[in-house]
Amino acid sequence: MSAMKPVILETPYAGDVPMHLRYLRACMRDCLLRREAPYASHHLYTAPGVLRDEVPEERELGIEAGFVWRSVAELTVFYEDLGWSRGMTRGLGQCVSTQSAYERRKLGPGWLEQQLEREAAGDALEDWLRSFVR
Repeated sequence: MSAMKPVILETPYAGDVPMHLRYLRACMRDCLLRREAPYASHHLYTAPGVLRDEVPEERELGIEAGFVWRSVAELTVFYEDLGWSRGMTRGLGQCVSTQSAYERRKLGPGWLEQQLEREAAGDALEDWLRSFVR
């Protein structure tokens, strides 16, 4: 079995957050199927009780913390099916200025239907959410 490659995953977050989180999960799956270990700071740092994306100082803190991981990752992957956010644009700027490797990707048509099917299988999403409530 070959080693997995650590990658930073960049997708939109602000705006339609529920749709963007669903897209993020589909992109994480795509990375994993490529034998990549994705790190998505915008998902981790905006978890309830951590940082609030709508508070400019907290958003900036999260972006800064995410940028630190760029030196650890072998690659940054930008998924473009839902367009580019300001945070993604800043991430690309950092990749260019630090000469960090990056790729632009798309999941392509049908990603939403496929993701909904995966989530519906055995009520996977509800089971996952219930696992956090004790």
